[in-house]
Amino acid sequence: MSIPQSGGAPITDTAQLAEYLEQGCKPKEDWRIGTEHEKFGFCTDSLKPLPFAGERSIEAVLSGLRDRFDWSPVTEGGHLIGLEKEGANVSLEPGGALELSGAPLETIHQTCDEVNAHLAEVKSVSDEIGVGFIGLGAAPIWTHDQMPLMPKGRYKLMNDYMQEVGTMGTAMMRRTCTVQVNLDFGSEADMVQKMRVAVALQPVATALFASSPFFEGQKNGHKSWRSRIWRDLDDDRTGMIPFIFDDDFGFEKWSEWVLDVPMYFVYRDGKYIDALGQSFRDFLKGELPALPGETPLISDWADHLTTVFPEARVKRFIEMRGADGGPWRRLCALPAFWVGLMYDQTALDAAWDLCKNWTAEQREALRVAASVDGLQAKVEGIDMMELARESVAIAEAGLKARGRTGAGGLLPDETHFLNALKEELETGKTLADELLDHYDGDWNGDLTRIYDAYAY
Repeated sequence: MSIPQSGGAPITDTAQLAEYLEQGCKPKEDWRIGTEHEKFGFCTDSLKPLPFAGERSIEAVLSGLRDRFDWSPVTEGGHLIGLEKEGANVSLEPGGALELSGAPLETIHQTCDEVNAHLAEVKSVSDEIGVGFIGLGAAPIWTHDQMPLMPKGRYKLMNDYMQEVGTMGTAMMRRTCTVQVNLDFGSEADMVQKMRVAVALQPVATALFASSPFFEGQKNGHKSWRSRIWRDLDDDRTGMIPFIFDDDFGFEKWSEWVLDVPMYFVYRDGKYIDALGQSFRDFLKGELPALPGETPLISDWADHLTTVFPEARVKRFIEMRGADGGPWRRLCALPAFWVGLMYDQTALDAAWDLCKNWTAEQREALRVAASVDGLQAKVEGIDMMELARESVAIAEAGLKARGRTGAGGLLPDETHFLNALKEELETGKTLADELLDHYDGDWNGDLTRIYDAYAY
């Protein structure tokens, strides 16, 4: 989850909202890669999720990282709830999952080095206190009541609101994990093309990275239960956002949509003020019930932008949000997939050619089918396996065209980070399929074995 913003200029004109987004435009040489991934913590003896405080806890892991690896603390209400260092931050998801929001980096080589360093730090601290971490799209066994809500004001407000607007919001908050990549754009037109490709092909990422076929100790009938959960969360702020395919889509139209999404909060003086269900448009007029007479700052707009959760999201960059969490190789494979598609114009054009003639109904059907069937999904003549092969091939060509080597030229280009996906396409099996094979085979239905087999 995003860290709250503070300050900034007062908003005196609605044009500032789109201008804020437009300020994210960068020349190609300044485009960067920001990778985020979440993982569940558990006690290695009981296999139960971590509490916030105590000898074996999220707080203990954060404290260890702070003290041993020179992270700066982030606190709220006297609680240690995050860490910061050199453009990266470690934060908590609502149910206690630990998230690394990586620094903006130039290459996937650097991204993978960052992921490896972070996981090594976490393991160093957690091994000493009997804690483990696992990356999967959904908690395979734990129930809602077993996963405590972390002590962050934003989460308390969201938890209350989620129970009013959907059936699976609190499951998303506590029991799902994802990996996502944040990418830059050069202009409004570039943002539009990238967003259209991002949303249309997000089901391909969902299928390739599916890792959540279990929930509450049982098979759930889906390859990505995380994706299924997101379909019944809050229709006002989730989904495949079909208006981005309209001819007039741009920063202004995105801003207009976000303006109509009900608010969660306003952040003032280190505290979250309840604005649940209230209107940012009223805020602009000084008529917000939560802060009567006050008008918003740019930081309030930045915060409100973080409360929409579609399959891809525009801030001052684009977030790709459709993949389940997974083992470390897949944490490097996701940025490789999207950078390959997005950061070379020939590849981006080829990716758009794959999906430009789809209807809104086909895009939504692909989203559903990807969560259920993964790479075996088929929708109106669109074969997910073939679509994934084409997409990965385009990404590989895009990475070759980038030609970004690692370790001062000693390492080859970034294409090898796609190997985990290419292996899936060769075998026809995602991680979800692999997990199901174990469950029905050598695990003999004992799902507790997933922790030892797949912990970092």
